[in-house]
Amino acid sequence: GSYVGKGAHIGADSILGPNAVVHHECVVGERCFLYAGAVVGSDGFGFAPDLATGLHVKIPQMGRTVIEDDVELGANVTIDRAVFGETRIGRGTKVDNLVQVGHNASIGMGCFVVAQAGVSGTAKVGNGVTIAGQAGVAGHLTVGDGATIGAQAGVHGDVGPGERVLGSPAF
Repeated sequence: GSYVGKGAHIGADSILGPNAVVHHECVVGERCFLYAGAVVGSDGFGFAPDLATGLHVKIPQMGRTVIEDDVELGANVTIDRAVFGETRIGRGTKVDNLVQVGHNASIGMGCFVVAQAGVSGTAKVGNGVTIAGQAGVAGHLTVGDGATIGAQAGVHGDVGPGERVLGSPAF
């Protein structure tokens, strides 16, 4: 029941669980595990307002998604395709169930992203970062290496290297 799109690449010793999807032109590195229902490279939530109609117009998602070596993506994780360029998950990062990573975001090496967390589009998460359950990182922010974002934190500003934040808004 898994699907691999045209031009996608799956590295050696990687496993796709039931109903896992790797969309066209996306890359999954070696020794990765995509659990049931994980989706790599779906279109990001990109829309622009049409002032004439009051409706929203889809912005084409032309980039790709790259999952580096030794990454695990839990059940029903969604890693969006980039608008341009790429969305990237760094080597050795472990992503728990029900996590959403937006278009053009990047998550560094050796990170933990726990259940129901979200990283919005174009956010940059450094190496060795922990994002606890139900935390959210707003778009266009930077989270420095080794930072910890506590459970249910709502991150609305940059987080420096090694900082620990908690709460909503996070402080």
